[in-house]
Amino acid sequence: MLQPAPVDEQAQDQQLLDRLRPSRIILPVLIGLSVVGFMFWRSYKPGDLAPLANAKPLWLLLMLVVLLARDAGYVYRIRYLTEEVLSWRASLDVIMLWEFSSCVLPSAVGGTAVAPVLLHKEGIPLGKSVAYIMATAMLDNLYYVLAVPLVVLIGGDALYPHEALQGGLIATLRIGFILSYVFVTVYAGLMLYAIFINPRSVKRLLIRLFSMRGLRRWRGKAYKLGNELILASVQLRGNGLAYWLRASLSTAFVWTARYLVIGCLIAAFIDVSWPEFWLIFGRNLTYKVILLIAITPGGAGIAEGAFPTFFGKFIGTPTMTNFMVLLYRIVTYYLYLVLGAIFLPRWITRIFGKPEADKIMSS
Repeated sequence: MLQPAPVDEQAQDQQLLDRLRPSRIILPVLIGLSVVGFMFWRSYKPGDLAPLANAKPLWLLLMLVVLLARDAGYVYRIRYLTEEVLSWRASLDVIMLWEFSSCVLPSAVGGTAVAPVLLHKEGIPLGKSVAYIMATAMLDNLYYVLAVPLVVLIGGDALYPHEALQGGLIATLRIGFILSYVFVTVYAGLMLYAIFINPRSVKRLLIRLFSMRGLRRWRGKAYKLGNELILASVQLRGNGLAYWLRASLSTAFVWTARYLVIGCLIAAFIDVSWPEFWLIFGRNLTYKVILLIAITPGGAGIAEGAFPTFFGKFIGTPTMTNFMVLLYRIVTYYLYLVLGAIFLPRWITRIFGKPEADKIMSS
């Protein structure tokens, strides 16, 4: 049986703490707020924020419920994916730090790079930790694969912001959306096949693919991914239907809640019809394409800058749209930077002891 490669625990711990150090908050906050500030400066007109006086408390409450439900769903999923090895408290800590790492690391890396180590520090063997995180990645990708055809069927060409982009840019966005969907579908299919049928054949395919000229620089990562797929298959293949049903339903729940936030926020200040509400939901999937290629921590600056293009149509004036950008990022991004800064020292104290917590928090 393939065993996980030996790791230097001390080096691994230091790398984890370096990635989670509080000072990483500064750069994304500066980038994000600078972009929003510039957008406000360029667009502000007196009276454009009048809709704020007509806020609908029910929609604001619903938005908060959706946010809480999403996080509760993530906590539930990680606890039951790990077969209840994690306590509820440990599950909450892991999710909050996972979200925090997604906010302070580039979107292309995200919290997935940190999550296996978080589980390992909670006492789960490294091989199982990798397997559980790969299971979440597979389920997340499958949700996207299944959701896209549904929203395309409902929204059609309106998923693309024709009102904000010229024909050439729309064509580029459409191509990017299709390519990202194809890539995610192929990747999800390979993970499904590897975990449930034949991981070694997928490993051989990856090594051969990344042995081609132009791709050889990533061959080491492909080899590592192949080994991780084999480990994941060993750990997960024996789990029954109830395990995967629970994991799949919780995944659908958390991602649906995640995509509902923008619609609830806009509806709290602007009158939107139900067809528009579900079109906003669908546009989240095209908006995600922009965030997938963001190189800044948590997509800072890029997420703010792209928001008006996709959702400004439903809001009205540029000033009001930019205010909605700020509100949206507060509840879905800056909130988790704050929560991460709160949960991080508690978690480090519990795992490493108080001296290490004092050291990392002073860095």
